[in-house]
Amino acid sequence: MDNRRRNLVVALGVGALAAPFASLAQHESKVWRVGFLASRTRPALLDSDYFGGFLQGMRELGYVDGKNMVIEWRFADKVESLPHLAAELIRLKVDVIVAAGSQATSVAQKATTMIPIVMGNSNDPVGSGFVKTLARPGGNITGLSNIAADLGPKLVEMLLTIAPKLARVTVLINPTSPSNLAILKKIQAAAQSASLKVLAEETRTAKEIENIFSKMNKENAGAVIALTDSLFVQQRRQIADLAVSHSLPSIAAFREFALAGGLMSYGTSFADLYRRAATYVDKIFKGAKPGDLPVEQPTKFELLINGKTAKVLGLKIPQSLLITADKVIE
Repeated sequence: MDNRRRNLVVALGVGALAAPFASLAQHESKVWRVGFLASRTRPALLDSDYFGGFLQGMRELGYVDGKNMVIEWRFADKVESLPHLAAELIRLKVDVIVAAGSQATSVAQKATTMIPIVMGNSNDPVGSGFVKTLARPGGNITGLSNIAADLGPKLVEMLLTIAPKLARVTVLINPTSPSNLAILKKIQAAAQSASLKVLAEETRTAKEIENIFSKMNKENAGAVIALTDSLFVQQRRQIADLAVSHSLPSIAAFREFALAGGLMSYGTSFADLYRRAATYVDKIFKGAKPGDLPVEQPTKFELLINGKTAKVLGLKIPQSLLITADKVIE
């Protein structure tokens, strides 16, 4: 073999060996672009909000915002803005969209069938048509369910434990939410077996929430339930304050409600759900298909009781609830 031929063979061999390493280095040096779509106002501090759970999860997996990852945060002050914001993310060619809640997931689903979508939380992903089944989602959507519909009867049970003579309860519903109706039906079924009348009130704005509380007095409502929805999460302090001013026990399925002054909350930790959403994003970055990743459900639920609010309302919390509470706010 002459020298020129030998040199050519060596060069080709070195090139073949170098190719996989070059490809690997290119993959590792890639700056991933994540779109985050939410139907609520941007929190003042992301790290102190439950959305911060997603940042925490990504950091734990080795991603640093601004270094090997860029997060395009999009928050809709009004639900009507969601389609425009989703279109923005698609134009930016994000690698994945994290959808915060059922409304954001629904809009993202309509906007793209190509970009992977990870549900940070969803009330009823199968019933809402986001996935075929929890085990085999199919399509471009996967993520986490908060099983809020299944928690509805538990909220009724807890209210009756504190107020056993309760005859009427108002349930706040956002009619623009794809899953609020499913949650309401389960609450109504549980209430009917307890001879409790449910007064369902639709609301889309903070002003309408205020008007509903004025209406509750006329309807002799004895308590209020706030369903899991981005509007009620955003307006949690308003709802908690109005419930106290109208002397009404209140409960919701998200812990932030009790922390804001609501009487009780029972449900999964949204911060934990968003932290777990990061694992889906990581798997997709590494080549997994969303349709092959099973939708996960929460395994741990938290009961928070606001002792300060109970005292203001003149309520004595039964020992049976106190001993099971994860946190009593004093």
